[in-house]
Amino acid sequence: MVVTTHEGVPQEFYGAKIIGSWSFPCPWYQKVPLSLALSPRIIKEVAKFKPDIIHASSPGVMVFGALAIAKMLCVPIVMSYHTHVPIYIPRYTFSWLVKPMWLIIRFLHRAADLTLVPSAAISKDLLAAHVTAANKIRLWNKGVDSESFHPRFRSHQMRMKLSNGEPEKPLLIHVGRLGVEKSLDFLKRVMDRLPGARIAYIGDGPYRPELEKMFAGMPAVFTGMLHGEELSQAYASGDVFVMPSESETLGLVVLEAMSSGVPVVAARAGGIPDIIPKEQEGKTSFLFTPGDIDDCVNKIEHLLSCEEFRVAMGKAAREEMEKYDWRASTRKIRNEQYNAAIWFWRKKRAQLLRPFQWLMKKLRSQQINYV
Repeated sequence: MVVTTHEGVPQEFYGAKIIGSWSFPCPWYQKVPLSLALSPRIIKEVAKFKPDIIHASSPGVMVFGALAIAKMLCVPIVMSYHTHVPIYIPRYTFSWLVKPMWLIIRFLHRAADLTLVPSAAISKDLLAAHVTAANKIRLWNKGVDSESFHPRFRSHQMRMKLSNGEPEKPLLIHVGRLGVEKSLDFLKRVMDRLPGARIAYIGDGPYRPELEKMFAGMPAVFTGMLHGEELSQAYASGDVFVMPSESETLGLVVLEAMSSGVPVVAARAGGIPDIIPKEQEGKTSFLFTPGDIDDCVNKIEHLLSCEEFRVAMGKAAREEMEKYDWRASTRKIRNEQYNAAIWFWRKKRAQLLRPFQWLMKKLRSQQINYV
């Protein structure tokens, strides 16, 4: 069963029952729906389903509802940490909110039976902030749909669209949410140094109007959101995928680009080095020093100037991604990490019940002696 903030969802998806919850838009990002998902209807549906475990995405408003339902129904709860909100807060609101946010994150994850993180870097950040015990943080293995994101989707027609009718020109692509925290203004400086290249932004977000003004008169295309085969074609039809963000918890789009046979030039920050470790730099993709324009441009130029090297790196990236699919990742979560959460939950429950069990033994003992 899946409970989501989105309304108007199908009743079922691949055999899983879907329940939409009433939601309201996030004040700072209107396209993100927020919901507590704690209505009597949802509680009744979850209780009727009788889950063995609840898995909630954190942080967010709905995670509070998930935690409340887990405690009400006495069910173990796993929280997976996807968005590094303390880093985003100063860019969207006020810096003084960072400390209260860490307090909220600590409250949620200490109440959870297990925390899943997308990268070793995020695990270190949570440990440094004393969010929860080290043995209750586990790495959620990276996974990618290697069939949907594949080099075979490379399309001349899509390349025409992304390059604004100049498919023979070098084409950089970026896929993702267009938010100020993604350091996308850095790519304006990159393009100023690559006058012969084109860039395509696939995705949408609150920063898009400002980016479009920034790139006015430049060879840049903004496609908005793409889905399905169109998205697969967009990935596979570029020459280089660029990722300047320094705050990615994992960087799923990097996995998808590499799976599409497109080499990546990304900032050496957040969870990206988990995807492109030191021993694979220069083989499957490139990392650059965050904010270092020379380092970034030099690596892009190296890829664009040598087609044979670029194609070879794209093939190496694809081969590496073939090792990681969602089925293997899901098996690990189901067979190992969910079982670990259940074990922690049972241990905690036993500890909570121990005083009551002791009291009951005492009362029984006194009753027997009285008789």
